Amino acid sequence: MGHVFDKLKKEEIEELEKLSQDYVNFLSEVKTERESVEFFKGALIGAGFKEGDLEKGFFVYRNKFLACWRMGQKPLQKGLKLIVSHIDAPRLDLKLHPLFEKIELVFLKTHYYGGIKKYHWVAMPLSLHGVVVRKDGSLVKIVLGEREEEPLFTICDLLPHLSRKKQEDKKLSEAILAENLNILAGGIPLEKDKKGKGEKEERVKKRILKLLEEKYGIKEEDFSSGELFAVPAGRARFVGFDSAFIGGYGQDDRICAYTSFRALLDIEKPKFPVLVLFMDREEIGSEGNTSAKSRIFESLIYELIKKATLSPTPDNFFEIMTKTKALSADVTAGIDPNYIEVHDELNDAKVGYGVVISRYTGHGGKYLANEAHAEYVSYLRNLFEREGVIYQVASMGKVDEGGGGTVSKYFASYGMDIVDIGPPLLSMHSPFEIVHKADLYMTYRAFKSFLKE
Repeated sequence: MGHVFDKLKKEEIEELEKLSQDYVNFLSEVKTERESVEFFKGALIGAGFKEGDLEKGFFVYRNKFLACWRMGQKPLQKGLKLIVSHIDAPRLDLKLHPLFEKIELVFLKTHYYGGIKKYHWVAMPLSLHGVVVRKDGSLVKIVLGEREEEPLFTICDLLPHLSRKKQEDKKLSEAILAENLNILAGGIPLEKDKKGKGEKEERVKKRILKLLEEKYGIKEEDFSSGELFAVPAGRARFVGFDSAFIGGYGQDDRICAYTSFRALLDIEKPKFPVLVLFMDREEIGSEGNTSAKSRIFESLIYELIKKATLSPTPDNFFEIMTKTKALSADVTAGIDPNYIEVHDELNDAKVGYGVVISRYTGHGGKYLANEAHAEYVSYLRNLFEREGVIYQVASMGKVDEGGGGTVSKYFASYGMDIVDIGPPLLSMHSPFEIVHKADLYMTYRAFKSFLKE
């Protein structure tokens, strides 16, 4: 095991730099599940994939779940090569009735989604992404705060002059209350009429509602049928004097979504049929009908079985599943020297040392973990070494420090071999996550090698 840049050839470095720039552009534009599906769907159509086609097709469900596939040299009943990632990320969701005014300032109330540290989200630029479905059923897309000419949003923090008792004497997890994650959204009151008369109360809120109706055609009650998210505003960027790293929001897990998607597009006729999934709701335990716990995956496989003129029986379904080899494409924690006390240096992932095979997840005694069989890990090790993929086998942190889970346990329940693979991140679940360009590149190489073999 060694640093990736010690082993790369000149042409590989050129490919790495091109992939890194493409990924920065993707990460800068795509910040929600719907935007991910829209981006991938457009690229699939451009590459000749057709919705529902057997040989080279894709399937979209609820605009938050996407499956894409291509058939291989071997028939479907020999099993699939499957890669599954998730396209949701921690964020702040607007509440059902978010808009309120206090002391002539207008705010938006939020409910955080997924595992965040609340103090990360105050005093920083935010943008709004999402949709609102009006009462007549028409859908309005909203992206506001990403362009320089647009206003953005923020959550105000308490000044240090007044924060000693309110924040500094408290535990870190209690210093910022979830109910105080209110987004500053307006401060100019509605104009009075020519006689000097006007609304006496909530004039700022009334002006904001007027602006929303003029620009988007939405009313206050339409927020209840909206999906609006506050996410970090601005582009992803290269980080460091040497631009070694990429920093940006949502890399858990859109880095795996992007690299697995690129891998699918860049292979020709694979040996086995390949299926790449992009799923929702992983960050809240894979709940809901667009998640890994839903049965939409089973429905998809049965449709492919029928398209392949096989009998759609449970026998055929489970024969395919037990012969399928799968990767749960998800990130892991990289060793941060500033917090070395929570890491096991012998067993945790080093940044810049390549893609990570995480044989097991879970926490405290491997609870709620999927653990890949030794034979499957050996198969992947041999594959990657044969294909020149630089990899490491690692866990995530000391045993009693915590842990985490992925979607792998849900797919393992079908009898397939599956293991977690992805790059190590720094500052995971923060608004500005960090990945090494070398690990991005080797993640792409690993997925491409897996799909084509």
